[in-house]
Amino acid sequence: MSTSRSALYLAWFVAITATLGSLFFSEIQHFPPCVLCWYQRIAMYPLVALIGIGLVRRDRWLSLYVLPFSVAGLIIAAFHVLLYYGIIPESNAPCSAGISCTTKYIEWFGFVTIPLLSLVAFSVITGCAFIALKAAKKTETR
Repeated sequence: MSTSRSALYLAWFVAITATLGSLFFSEIQHFPPCVLCWYQRIAMYPLVALIGIGLVRRDRWLSLYVLPFSVAGLIIAAFHVLLYYGIIPESNAPCSAGISCTTKYIEWFGFVTIPLLSLVAFSVITGCAFIALKAAKKTETR
């Protein structure tokens, strides 16, 4: 299996895991998602189908479709993490009504939070998409 396909399979696995994880937290654990969590879900959920279909079709340029979603999610997740850890003041949060974007539902090992899990997932997916894109460009120039 090529590096490109391996990277995209990893991205797909991470997207599936993140989607199931977010559904577990909201539907099983009954943690209501905040506004930023919804935006991150909007960026993550389509990636499961998009990457899956692209892998089946062996689309060499799949990364170009993945990157807009993963980079947007990465930016939102980074903002959410900075907000959650108090680096950005809570007054700048879009969650002025309803669920607070800084509510602490989990803190595994004292620092692993839901926003951090999202940031890691989007970072891995974005990194895998760039690896696959670089490999696709390399095979095109041959």
